[in-house]
Amino acid sequence: MFKKSFLLIAVSMFIIVLAACGGDEANGTSSDNEDKVQVVTTYSIVYDIVKNVGGDKVDIHSLAPIGSNPHEYDPLPEDVKKTTDADAVFYNGLNLEAGNAWFDKLMETAGKAGDDAPVFLMSKDVEAKYLTTKGKEGEEDPHAWLNIENGIKYAENARDGLIEVDPENKEVYEENAEKYIAKLQELHNQAVEQFNEIPEEERVLVTSEGAFKYFSEAYGFQAEYIWEINQENQGTPEQITRIVDIINEKDITGLFLETSIDARSMEAVSSETDVPIMGKVFTDSLAEPGEKGDSYISMMEWNIKTIKDGLSN
Repeated sequence: MFKKSFLLIAVSMFIIVLAACGGDEANGTSSDNEDKVQVVTTYSIVYDIVKNVGGDKVDIHSLAPIGSNPHEYDPLPEDVKKTTDADAVFYNGLNLEAGNAWFDKLMETAGKAGDDAPVFLMSKDVEAKYLTTKGKEGEEDPHAWLNIENGIKYAENARDGLIEVDPENKEVYEENAEKYIAKLQELHNQAVEQFNEIPEEERVLVTSEGAFKYFSEAYGFQAEYIWEINQENQGTPEQITRIVDIINEKDITGLFLETSIDARSMEAVSSETDVPIMGKVFTDSLAEPGEKGDSYISMMEWNIKTIKDGLSN
C-alpha cells in the first residue's frame, strides 16, 4: 500500500511540473518572451502607444499602474530589475516623471543614465507649453498627448526607438506605426469636425487640473481650471473663488471632472455655481482593461464624446 501511494504521489508531482512548464510556454512567460524586445514604459498611455507600434515583437512592463499619478511615483524592486534588463525604455518627458526626480534616479540605478542608453523620449519634437502659476513659470506642461496630433508624434518616436534597438524588425514597426497613425489622424479629424459644431464662445473647458492646454489649442477651446498641475488633489479657497468668478462671468454651462482626481473640489464649485458636472474625462491614465477608455484611442474617443455632448445645447 505504501509503495502504491508513493508511486501515485510521484506521478502526480511529475504531471504538475510538466503542466507548469507547458503553461509557461503557452502563456508566453518563458521562451516566447525571451525572444521579444524587453521594453519598460513609465505609465499606461505610453505603454499603449508603444504596444500598438511594437505589436507581438515586444514585451512591455509599465511602471506607474493604471489610475496612479505618474507625476509622483516610487519604483518597486521589480521595476528596478525590469528596467535594468530592458532593451528599451520609453518615457513622456515634459516634466511628467520629474517628481522627486524618480525617473532620473531609476535610470541611474538601472545603469541607463548615459547618453548612449536605449532611453527614448516620446514627446520629442512636440512644441512644449509652459505653466503660468507663480513659482512654476517656465516649467513644461506634460500633457501633450491630449492633442492627438502629438499622439502621432509619440507613435513616430516609439517606431524610431524600436527600430534602433531591433533593426531586424524594422518593416514590422513601420507597418504597425503606419496603420496606427492613420487611425489617430482620422480621430483627430473627427474631433476637429465635431468641436466646430459648438459655437466658439461656448468652447470653454473647465476641469479640476489645467491639463488641457494642448487639447484646447488643437480643438479651439479656452481652458480653465481650479489648479494648474495636480501636485495637490484639492483646490485652495483662493483657487475655488477664482474659478467660480470665471464660471459666472463666462456663463459656463458644464463642468468636467478627471477620472484620476478627487471629486470634492469640483463638486464644491458645481454647488457654488449651480453648474452641473457633465461627465468624467481622462488625463494621466487609461481605464482598467475591458472598460471604456482602456486604450489611448478609446480614452480620446471618450473625451471627445463627453466634452461634445456636455457642451452641446
